[in-house]
Formats: sequence, C-alpha cells, structure tokens
Amino acid sequence: MVEKVLDACCGARMCWFDKHHPEVVYADNRRLVERLTNGQLLRVDPDLRMDFRQMLFPDEYFSLVLFDPPHVFSGPNSWITKKYGKLEWSTWRTDIKQGFCECFRVLKHDGTLVFKWNEEKIKLSDVLALAPYRPLFGHRGGKAMKTIWVTFLKTDASEIKTLDL
Repeated sequence: MVEKVLDACCGARMCWFDKHHPEVVYADNRRLVERLTNGQLLRVDPDLRMDFRQMLFPDEYFSLVLFDPPHVFSGPNSWITKKYGKLEWSTWRTDIKQGFCECFRVLKHDGTLVFKWNEEKIKLSDVLALAPYRPLFGHRGGKAMKTIWVTFLKTDASEIKTLDL
C-alpha cells in the first residue's frame, strides 16, 4: 500500500475515525503508554518516530498532510503534555514555522494541508503568519470556540512570496 496521507503529530490519534488506516503514516516525536490520573489509558504509538520540524520524506510525497502540533506550554509530567505534547515558549515561532515549511515540503503540488490550532495561549493569526501559504478556510469549535481547523491548498496562487516575521 502506498501512503498518501501524513499525520505529522499524531499523538494518540484522537481525531481519526480509523486509527490504523493503511494509507496514513502516523508520525510523532514521542512514544508512550500510560494510565492517566482519570483512569484513561493514553497510547502514543506512531508508525514512525519523527520530529515535525525535520521530516524523513522526499519532497512532494503526500497528497494530504494533517498538522496538529502541540499548542500548550505546561510541565513535562502534566497530563496535558502527555496527551498533546508541548511547545517551548522561547522557540514556538521557530518550531511552528519549521513545521509548516516541512509539511508543505512533503505535500504534493495541489495537495491539501489540514491544520489544527487552539487559541488558549497564542492567537491563530500569529500562527498563520508563519505559514508559507495562505489558508483557504477554517472552522472554530470546542466549548470556548478556541479550537480552529484550517485548510490550505498548495498552489502557486496560494504561496506567500515573502514572510513578514
């Protein structure tokens, strides 16, 4: 089977209906199995252990990429860090910019990138300013309407020629 889809930060694969779809590469930079304090069994078991800032795939390899990076700044042993991963406050801009660049690098021309963010600490507009392409559309959800799903199409028309950072 040829992989057509990349989940660059799969975590526990919570958004997936089929957590073992044969055309998806589930990647994450960590691996753990732990019972959380609420009794929930958390399993982060990627197909490939990889950092989203430096991917191991050739250019234009995937038709669809899901980029749902960590968006929290919490302690290393907190349940939220275990469940979602974490960002470092001092490097989040560089990390997210590198992640976007890598996701678009491995995405085929005319491919789709789906990006998920939560605005608990950082505004979506600040994050999208780091992307090399313009988004097409998005949708807010969650209890506080702070979780946003954004869709990009990698085309010449959507490419941002210069990034103002």
